[in-house]
Amino acid sequence: MPDSTHETLIIGGGIAGLVLALEIAEQRPVTLLQPSRDALGASRWAQGGIAAVLSPDDDLEAHVADTLVAGDGLCDEAAVRFTVEQGPDAIAWLLSLGVPFTPDPDPEARYPYHLTREGGHGARRIIHADDATGRAVVETLRQHVEHHPHIRLRTDLTAIGLIGDTAGQCRGARCLDEQGRLVELPAADTVLATGGASGLFRHTTSPDPACGEGMLMAAELGAELMNLEFQQFHPTCLFDPDGPPFLISEAVRGEGGHLLDAEGHRFMPEVDPRAELAPRDVVARAIDAEMQRSGREHVWLDVRHLGEDAIRQHFPTIHAHCASRGIDIAHEPIPVVPAAHYSCGGVSTDLEGATTVPRLYAVGEVAGTGLHGANRMASNSLLECLAFARSCARRLRQAAPADSAPLTPWHPGTSLVPETECRTLLAEVRGIMSENVAIVRHDAGLATAERRLAELAERLAPRIAGATPSVALARLWHALRLARLTVASARSRRESRGLHFNPDCPPHGDPAPQPSRVHLSDLVSLND
Repeated sequence: MPDSTHETLIIGGGIAGLVLALEIAEQRPVTLLQPSRDALGASRWAQGGIAAVLSPDDDLEAHVADTLVAGDGLCDEAAVRFTVEQGPDAIAWLLSLGVPFTPDPDPEARYPYHLTREGGHGARRIIHADDATGRAVVETLRQHVEHHPHIRLRTDLTAIGLIGDTAGQCRGARCLDEQGRLVELPAADTVLATGGASGLFRHTTSPDPACGEGMLMAAELGAELMNLEFQQFHPTCLFDPDGPPFLISEAVRGEGGHLLDAEGHRFMPEVDPRAELAPRDVVARAIDAEMQRSGREHVWLDVRHLGEDAIRQHFPTIHAHCASRGIDIAHEPIPVVPAAHYSCGGVSTDLEGATTVPRLYAVGEVAGTGLHGANRMASNSLLECLAFARSCARRLRQAAPADSAPLTPWHPGTSLVPETECRTLLAEVRGIMSENVAIVRHDAGLATAERRLAELAERLAPRIAGATPSVALARLWHALRLARLTVASARSRRESRGLHFNPDCPPHGDPAPQPSRVHLSDLVSLND
């Protein structure tokens, strides 16, 4: 079996992974695992921008307060303050690397780059690169990574599990190459930057969403997971059943876009005084309710009143993409529907990205930092990637050598589970989750999901032990168990809070709510 030792292994090549690699590569050799050149994670699809206090008319306390409100009482205030405080320096660092943020054309502007406003924010504090911020940041970081002599970029391997030892430490990752051969990558420290779990649902805002693979790989080593029930659905994904998913940025509403019902009337002002700028959980539920009322498969997002010049200036990517799909957004409203977008929970970490497993770290959407609470505020996600990747790097620069201990034995089988069967079963998992664990959940639906997922796991478990490893099988097995843990978390929260909306539970009133915490061992009693 091919074998190579790497001091720091980063699994995932989105913004969090790229930032971390650049921040530690001068002190420690790095291997950055990215399955393919085009697989840049959800980061590349982030349109709106990065929230940070940059204008002299804004202040840190206001950003903290807005985040706490959006998180619906479940944010870890220390994590919120830490993240917000890192914002200005993180943006200055990106500017120093050459990220092409959009300048403000107004010569009287108080800050040289254009700042927009999005849902939940009480001020303009979203710095952006037109309407393709994620792509601009990823491409800039990627260029620096590719030219760094101490970063080894691997695009030919996909991680399917982590390596543990008898002392309970993480010691690297097991991967498959493009021919399906097993490759072990030992490491002194391993960092997950694998993204979230929106791929557990049928409709998402990403063409190839993560299914929580990193979360479950961490859980297999005993890591604690938190707040899995808080899955954010972005209110406005382009509705086109015949085409790939495409996100319509929050910034479209931030610049004045209106949500319209089937009769062409705005409905958000009657739902919330913040109207289209209410937090995402409020807007997504309002759209879902309107779709139920009208029997339509979507609502409309209207920007015609902004004028064609403003639309082309602020939203060139969205304008061009919609035009390629036959929609002229300057002259007709955009059909939109909520879609699974962002996981507010994940692998429990501290403020330096450390998990409950020694030598294992998590940054970005895979991590549960406490920043988002019960609902992520718009554009805080890329800020979280920057803040926690840089703090994790500071921790890793000081890390002592790992203690040696025997590796935990692992014996793959030889029987084949066909890829087509894996895809079919994953589609079944997604269907169960979409039907029962989406924007609005009910006790009966959650019980149904729990039963059906358990039955599926019981059928599949005996075959897993003797199966030949494959990327498709690993993805299915990770997704199935994470879906079960997500349902268990949702069933245990006997309140409606933020993204977890269950009409069978009362609205929250607990002044000191607790995050939900689960371990893979919680499924042992169900024959996993």
